[in-house]
Amino acid sequence: MTARTGLPHEYRALPSLLRVGRAASVQFAALILLRVIRVYDWMTYDGWIWLDGYEINSAGEAMARRSIFVQVRGLRQIAPQSNARASGRSVR
Repeated sequence: MTARTGLPHEYRALPSLLRVGRAASVQFAALILLRVIRVYDWMTYDGWIWLDGYEINSAGEAMARRSIFVQVRGLRQIAPQSNARASGRSVR
């Protein structure tokens, strides 16, 4: 693994709502939804990233603020239509 100092451009455009599971890090045995509020530009291993956000429950409510260290390739984007449902807003 090699350290990197800058955050690649494609990582800065992460969607605001992500599904995080074991593919992102072994600490996530159960899937969580994370509403991303910050992508840290910290030096880390290639392919890994620090994210800050709120864990979202099934009703779309923020339950806890979390900072997580995950593999980018293991993150799954929530589609915009699902995003609205997960946040409790109506879909039009």
